[in-house]
Amino acid sequence: MKSQYIGILIMSAVLAGCGGSVSVTDPLATAPKVIIDSDFNTMGDDGQLFAMTTQLMGEGKVNLLGLCVVTGNDWLIQEEADALKAVERMGVQNVVGVYGGADYPLQYNLASIRAQQAANPQGYFGAWSRPEPTEQSQLVAPSDGFAVSTKLQAQSAADFMIQTIKRYPNQVTILEVGPPTNLATAIMKAPEIVPLIKQIVYMGGAMAVPGNANAVAELNWWFDPLAVRTVLQTTIPQSDIPLDVTNTVPLTQTVYNEIVNNPNKQTAVTKAYAVANAGAFAENTDLYDTLTIAYFMDPTYATQTKSAYLDIDTTAGEDQGHVTVYPDQPASGASPQKITYVTQFDNNRFFSLYVDLLTRPVPITLP
Repeated sequence: MKSQYIGILIMSAVLAGCGGSVSVTDPLATAPKVIIDSDFNTMGDDGQLFAMTTQLMGEGKVNLLGLCVVTGNDWLIQEEADALKAVERMGVQNVVGVYGGADYPLQYNLASIRAQQAANPQGYFGAWSRPEPTEQSQLVAPSDGFAVSTKLQAQSAADFMIQTIKRYPNQVTILEVGPPTNLATAIMKAPEIVPLIKQIVYMGGAMAVPGNANAVAELNWWFDPLAVRTVLQTTIPQSDIPLDVTNTVPLTQTVYNEIVNNPNKQTAVTKAYAVANAGAFAENTDLYDTLTIAYFMDPTYATQTKSAYLDIDTTAGEDQGHVTVYPDQPASGASPQKITYVTQFDNNRFFSLYVDLLTRPVPITLP
């Protein structure tokens, strides 16, 4: 991509020297701007979201400004390695930087976490379910290997968010698909960015269904409920894809086969998808983070929504991460404005988009 721009600039200089003139513009300048803030994985829901978003970037429909990473599904150092490979796999390593963020939640009680794990043996507790790696030799390589040359950006995820939001006031949407520790850190460090953020689209929380971590909480919001509460209490426009709707969007064998077993559409993405999701449909796996990009591009993918004031329990224990929904009047500590959350999705339309974007040629061609 950089070489393309250099070529354009050289041609501009030549034409200018000959008495001609051209206008050099970024082909993505007018595309909706997003930052993905993710507890990244190779080709689970976070990796799928990244592949889909970069394919839309190739169409000029979205401008992905950066990929921020936070501990959640796995520990930060493992997620960073997966994310660095992902940008190389998609061919966007020169235009989409990977920014390392928070290794731990803003607030956590390890004894309580262990007690919750014991009380909820079928619960999903992400990084807390495995030892934290401390060096590269302990990392698990993606199925197609580690990144060859791409390095982590020196700037932290929170600082990148602050700088980028100030650079593009009222233009940046945050796709918040992990614990929002990085975003909360940015807001606490630079509260002046709050009125400059266009919107947040989350995948997180459980409004009226059981949790997938402890009995009442979804992992992303359970992992750092204080960060969630910090962001909910701002005036940033926010919408959410909660567990309530993701529970109704299952990965079926048919969809899996359409992505993995089409002989005419074998790519690095479909091969990594096959490894990461083999048998997932047999385990009643649902789709999560990928719904955010569809909803962001076109909110009519949501066929039913509700709006309410939201609060979250930040105390350690079996109520950690529990979301309280106030349909009419907010209680003290709840969000100061109503937040829209999705309760029903257009599955057929979504799966058409999902399969299409995940089976397109790789690496992408940028406009």
